[in-house]
Amino acid sequence: MHIVQHLAPGGLETMVIELLKQTPTHERCYVISLEGTQQQAIQHWPILRHFQSQLVFLNKAEGFQLSLIKQLSAELKRLSADVVHTHHIGPLLYGGIAARMARIETCIHTEHDMWHLQNTKRRHVETLALKLVNPILIADADEVSKQLNELFPFTESKVIKNGIDCNRFVPANQAAARRILGLPADTLLIGTAGRLVPVKSHTTLIKAVSRLPENTHLAIAGAGPLEQELKQLCQNLNISHRVHFLGLVSDMPSFYQSLDLFCLPSSCEGFPLSPLEAQACNIPVVVTDVGAARETLCPLSGLTTKSKRVFSLLATLEKAIETRHLFTPRDFVVEHNDVRTMSQAYRALAAKA
Repeated sequence: MHIVQHLAPGGLETMVIELLKQTPTHERCYVISLEGTQQQAIQHWPILRHFQSQLVFLNKAEGFQLSLIKQLSAELKRLSADVVHTHHIGPLLYGGIAARMARIETCIHTEHDMWHLQNTKRRHVETLALKLVNPILIADADEVSKQLNELFPFTESKVIKNGIDCNRFVPANQAAARRILGLPADTLLIGTAGRLVPVKSHTTLIKAVSRLPENTHLAIAGAGPLEQELKQLCQNLNISHRVHFLGLVSDMPSFYQSLDLFCLPSSCEGFPLSPLEAQACNIPVVVTDVGAARETLCPLSGLTTKSKRVFSLLATLEKAIETRHLFTPRDFVVEHNDVRTMSQAYRALAAKA
C-alpha cells in the first residue's frame, strides 16, 4: 500500500506507479492519494487510467485534517493492507499514524529529497512523525541518507536508489523520434523535462541556449504556471524559433530518443529520474550539482554544473556537445538503476520486516 500526497506527473509519483507495475499478479497493491479525485488525476495524467481499480483518492482539504487519519485507517483495514509505504512528509504523518492505528506492523517511509526540510516547521513535523511511527526509513540516494542521519540522529536510514524501466527507455532512431514529436531534423537538439516552475530553473537553460550556435535548439517537455513567462523570455532573446514547448509528453521514450543532449538545470533536486531515462536511451546528460543529481550520472559521460549560473551552464553544455559521441551511458543505468532491482529491494525489505 503506497500513500502519496497527490498523483500528478513527477518523479516521486512516477516511481510509485513503476512499483505498482512491478507487483506480482498474485499480490494486491494500491496507491492512496491524500489529495484530489480520480477524475482530476486522470485528466492531468492520462496514464493513470490503466490503474483505476488500484487507486484511492481521499480528496483532502487544505490544512491539517485530523479526521483524515481515522478515514485513512479505515481504508487500510478495508483493503487488508499488511505493508504501508509512505512517500513525503504529509503521507508519513497521516499514513504512518493511520497504519499504526490499523495495527499494521510494517511501515516503510521513503525520503525522495531533502530541500523541503530546510523549513524549520517541516523538520519539527518530520521529527514528530518519525518518532511516532518509527518506520523503516529509506533514502533514495546516498546524499539524502547522509542528510537524514544528520538531521534525525535517533533513526538510521537505508539506501534504495530509484530505478526506471530500462526495457521501455531504450536507444532508437533519432530521426524517427523527431518526426513523431514534430521536431526539426537538421538541428543539434538539447532537451529538458519537468514542470514549468521556478525550482526547475528553465530560465537559466534558455539563456544559456541563446548563446549557443543558431543551429542548436531546445525541446522542453512539461507544463506548468511559468509557460507564458518562459515563452516571453524566448521572444525577448529572439530564439522563439529555436525553443520547442511540447507540453506534457506521454511518449517520453521518443522525447529522449530525439535528443543529442539532455540537461536538468534545477536549483533543487532529490534523486531525479529524468537523467536516468535519458541515459537509458544513450543520451548524455548535464545536471546542476544539487541534491543527489550527480548520483544519477554515468561517471564517464555525465557532467555537472553550478545552479543558476548561465555561463557555467553554457561552458558545460559546450563541453558535453563536443564529447557526446564518445560514451554509451545506458550500460551504467541498466547496471545500477533498473526498476526491477529497485522493486526487488523494496519487496525483500518488506518480507524481512
